[in-house]
Amino acid sequence: MKVISVNVNGIRAAHRKGFFEWMQKQDADVICIQETKAQVDQLVDEILNPQGFHAFFHDAEKKGYSGTAVYSKHKPDKVIDKLDWPRSDSEGRYLQVDFGKLSIVSLYLPSGSSSEERQAIKFEFLDEFMPMLRKMRRQRREYILCGDWNIAHKEIDLKNWKSNQKNSGFLPEERAWLDELFDNVGMVDSFRVVNQEPDQYTWWSNRGQAWANNVGWRIDYQIVTPGLKDKINSVSIYKDERFSDHAPLITEYDLEI
Repeated sequence: MKVISVNVNGIRAAHRKGFFEWMQKQDADVICIQETKAQVDQLVDEILNPQGFHAFFHDAEKKGYSGTAVYSKHKPDKVIDKLDWPRSDSEGRYLQVDFGKLSIVSLYLPSGSSSEERQAIKFEFLDEFMPMLRKMRRQRREYILCGDWNIAHKEIDLKNWKSNQKNSGFLPEERAWLDELFDNVGMVDSFRVVNQEPDQYTWWSNRGQAWANNVGWRIDYQIVTPGLKDKINSVSIYKDERFSDHAPLITEYDLEI
């Protein structure tokens, strides 16, 4: 089973850059997209109904903002886009598809980089989300939580870690939250199960020569329940083409839907 996660920074912009042609060539079972920045009624048919895929969208109420999508070759048993939590639901930050005992989620955590107010909202989101993650861990289901989590976990996960310790995305409190998720709750960072190498990033600032010099951050993850740890076959970050400021994160699992 091949799962792809990518923040497209605008699904219509990614479409113009050839993302959907690339997607069709990947033979992926599920593609999780974040930051669609569009309403369903603004999308062309190639985005709404790509050949061979079932498509699901959770738009933000605010136009041109946030939003998640999932494309699946297999029809899910169930689709969940409501957490009954206004901050997430109104911003389209969560979309889950279920296949038997497996749930795959497209998740877009808030960024706190634009203001202290947005950072406070990010912390609020993390506080609200942790009990949900604990509940997932206790269930008799396996979860693959794909998305832009907007946090680099360790020094190895961003180029300029020393100068970013007081910046959103690498704050001690954010990193401690991921420590809790991995060390105590027991969720697994699938990428690091397979790849322990430095300089592996999924996002690069549009400022300066960040992309050219690989001055990036690894803030996109496929975080899985521990029952899937031994099912992770391979991981890769696709950088041959650029569809947004994030790169697609591709994981292959020893699973079938």
